[in-house]
Amino acid sequence: MDNRITTMYNEYRQGRTNRRNFIRKLSMLTGSTAAAFALLPVLEKNNSEAASGQQISEGLITEFIKYPGATGEIRGFLAHPEQGKKFPAIVVIHENKGLVPHIQDVTRRIAKEGFIALAPDALSPLGGTPDDISNVGEMFRQLNSDQTTKNFVAAVKYLKTHPLSTGKVGCTGFCWGGAMTNQVAVNSPDLDAAVPYYGRQPADEDVAKIKAPLMAHYAGNDAGINAGIPAFEEALKKYNKEYQIFVYEGAGHAFNNDSNPERYNEQAAKLAWGRTIGFFREKLK
Repeated sequence: MDNRITTMYNEYRQGRTNRRNFIRKLSMLTGSTAAAFALLPVLEKNNSEAASGQQISEGLITEFIKYPGATGEIRGFLAHPEQGKKFPAIVVIHENKGLVPHIQDVTRRIAKEGFIALAPDALSPLGGTPDDISNVGEMFRQLNSDQTTKNFVAAVKYLKTHPLSTGKVGCTGFCWGGAMTNQVAVNSPDLDAAVPYYGRQPADEDVAKIKAPLMAHYAGNDAGINAGIPAFEEALKKYNKEYQIFVYEGAGHAFNNDSNPERYNEQAAKLAWGRTIGFFREKLK
């Protein structure tokens, strides 16, 4: 979203401009009064989510850090409880929109469950996730897949030896990040648990390389991704891997993303989340 719109809305919310002037300026930026009024619910929802994020941050320490990756320094959002000396660690991998506020929120939620959580920004080699993500797809197309995988594998290594980590490290990701979570499982023998959400599956021969126990979540209405489940499960069985697969009927792709009302499925998201946290607590203890 245009930073000018966010700034104007904040000024309006803080009483520094009246509603009439705010709507007038917003209409100029959006092109019409109708467009301005259509945007208002989105602005109000974003403001509500920001307040929710502040509440989730209570009792946590959060910061942006940098760690060494295959392509140089990788920026990431780190969160962990204020109280406690050492925590199991989890890498959180974003969707194909980059390290947006929603993923930072997910990272805080995981930290609230008693973990140290790190969400790396895959777009770090290109300057990081921009504020305006309308053309972010072009940035993702510029990434080298092998180097990007190595950057996330490096996040596992970073958390493995982090002073606040117990040395046990898991990984979870969503959509693009679900597929990347599978690749981290393939390429990181140090990984202790993997939970991909609706991510494309690795090749049959790569499944043999997976060491970590795996829990995969899929949406029932996601034909393109789900087409790969049978072969994936066959390979997991063939190579005697520890795994669980859950398919949430009635849910669509990206059902966990509560910042997207069109895709969010509360029932599926809460059930998958409970299973995910329980799985990490068991495997990273």
